[in-house]
Parts: sequence; C-alpha cells; structure tokens
Amino acid sequence: MLRPASYRGNALRFWLIAFLAAAPFCGGAAAQKLYGPGVSDTEILIGQTAPYSGPASAFSRIHKTEIAYFDYLNAKGGINGRKVRILSYDDGFSPPKAFEQVRRLIEQDEVAGIFSLLGTAINISVRQYLNARKVPQLFAAAQSSSLADPQRFPYTMGFLPTLRSEGRMYGEHIAATKPTGKIAVIYQNDDFGKDLLAGLKEGLGAQREGDIEAQPFEVTVPTIDGQIAVLAASKPAVLLVFAYPKHAAQAIRRVHELGLNVVKYVFSGNGSTSTVQPAGVDAYKGVLRAAFFKEPTDPRWKDDQEMKDWLEFAKKYMPDADPTDYLNSSALAFAKVLEQVLRQCGDNLTRENILKQAQSLRDFPLPLGLPGSLVNTSPANYEPIKYMELQRFDGMTWVPVEK
Repeated sequence: MLRPASYRGNALRFWLIAFLAAAPFCGGAAAQKLYGPGVSDTEILIGQTAPYSGPASAFSRIHKTEIAYFDYLNAKGGINGRKVRILSYDDGFSPPKAFEQVRRLIEQDEVAGIFSLLGTAINISVRQYLNARKVPQLFAAAQSSSLADPQRFPYTMGFLPTLRSEGRMYGEHIAATKPTGKIAVIYQNDDFGKDLLAGLKEGLGAQREGDIEAQPFEVTVPTIDGQIAVLAASKPAVLLVFAYPKHAAQAIRRVHELGLNVVKYVFSGNGSTSTVQPAGVDAYKGVLRAAFFKEPTDPRWKDDQEMKDWLEFAKKYMPDADPTDYLNSSALAFAKVLEQVLRQCGDNLTRENILKQAQSLRDFPLPLGLPGSLVNTSPANYEPIKYMELQRFDGMTWVPVEK
C-alpha cells in the first residue's frame, strides 16, 4: 500500500535517527579489541634475548624462570583468554649479537614488545632502535640509571633500583662504618661498572674520594688476578667488586686465598649460589650486598605464604632448577609485573597502550619483594622499585645488616 509522503519522510527520519544513535555502539563493539603487532585473539607474542652462552650465562636462569612462569600461566588460560608466548634468543652477552636478535624479533617475528633484556650494554645497544620504532622495552634486567630516562627514551623502562642508587648505599654505609682507610674497587670498564662507581663516590662524599683505589677490567678477560694483586698492594680496609658472577667469584676467592682482611661488598646480583659456590662459602662469609627480594634460604620467610607458593611452583614447573637460588626466585617478579601490565591492557593491546599501562602501576606489591616493597611507575618515574636492604652472608644465608 502506498504511504503518504509525510509518513515516508517521518519513517526515513526515524530510521536515520535510530542508525545514528546505534552507530557509536556498533563502532564501540568494533573498537573493543585494538591490536598491535604480535597480538591476536589467542596470543600475545613477547620477545627477549638472553645470555644463554657467554660470560654472563649464569644470569640466563632469570629468563628460564620467566618462560616457565608464562607456561604455567598459559596452562591456566593465559591473560584475558590469550596465551603469552616468549620468544627468547641467545645473545651471548654480546651487544652486536643482541642488536641483530632484537631486529629479528621486531622485523621478522613482529613481537608486541621486548622484555627483560639482561645487562646495561645490551639494553643500551638496542634502546635507540626500539624507541625510534616505538616498541616497548620493558623491565630491563639491568640497573643503569640511563635506563630510567623517560624524557629521552620513553619506550625504555628499567625495573630494579638503579646502579647509582646501589653504589650510593654502599658509599654511605662505608662512610658511617669505616671513616678512614683505603677503599679498593674493581669494576667492569663499561656503563655498568662506572655507574656503580659514580654512586659509591656520591655516597662517600668528596672528602673520601682520595681514598679510592680503582682498577677497571674488560668483561671479556678470562681472569682479574692482576687487578686484585694491584689492589691488594694498597692494603685497603674495604673492597668493592662491581662485576658479574664469573669475575665476582674469582675476585672473592682470590682475596680469600691472599688472606686479605677487608670488608667486602659485591654487586647485588652476586648473591646467588652461582657466585657463592664458585668463590667458596668460606670466602664469601661476611660479604655485603644490596637486596630487593626475599631470599629463599632466609629463615625469616620459612612460613611466608608467597615463598611457599614459589617453592611449590618451582618444584612443578622448574624441576631441574635450584629453588633456593636467588636468581631463580627473583625472576618471578619480572614475569608477574609484566603479567599485571598485560592484564591492565584488557583488549587494547597496541604497543602504545602496553607502554601506557607500564607507566600506570600503582602500589603493586613486588612479587617476592621485601616487606613494604611496592611497584610504582608514572610517565615521569621509570624506576619501578626503589627499596633496598643491606645484607651480609653469614655462611648459610643472607641476613639484614642492622643500621
């Protein structure tokens, strides 16, 4: 039946208004899922390189723990229905090799972001490339203050307290407990070692700078016995070893063999069995270091539920790993904080939003962190963890040093 023109006009206006009213909802439904590279309805692809070979291979257990955790998480359904797959390539602790592997991850594998690269030099070698491409470089397993520079490198974020902060803590403790005497320092001749040394000088104060006797070494050298001999000749009261596990173990063992009676400090990453055992337990007794996480061998955490959960997880998903090794347990924090970021992303998994959520962590309890440790970030704060505790090895475990 033919309708009057007025009716047809009114009907047309009705359906036009109805369409326009519905349009935002249709558009919203379509926009509910925003994906960038490496993301689909079923998967989030994350890339990393790790020192599975080379002078820092002891640290590769960090990445093995991270992968095991996401395998565990995927078995429970993943994050918001998506499995998280970690593509992890060997970089041999070589910056040029790491750069090529990261290029492969971005240009061939098309990962959503880069996660937990180990080492200052490794992270710096790829930082410019990743920022130019606006790829998140999250939670570096390195403590250089240069990795907490959101103004110049907004896509690169560290995780642990900076090396400079750690060095400053040692300097302040030495200034308070050893007001006189020579201070021997053996350090890697790179940004890692220099950052720790700079913090040490800040903590000691200008009046003690003349007491410092420093010996650099290249990370590629097989031994550092020569540097230790030079420092021993100065008869120091204090020795600080700013090195990765291989050389740190050499230094502590050699000092013990020489019978030097010095107060010894090591870089925080040298508290695990991978350093203590090669050096010798007797040689390591009395060594000081900064700590951020609960130590599995510390009797303080015997009845701690979080520690019990870690031991149960390790037994099931990492049967070949030592669950009491600090490097294994601390790695869980990196993985769980990345999990939190990806959960906060919801269905908006663009690289831009992954970065935004990494900048938006608020009082997130640090997994296996010391009591009171919280993870906080903002667009201006790229040092998620700041709390540190000075600890001493007593021959069995690490115990807090009373101030």
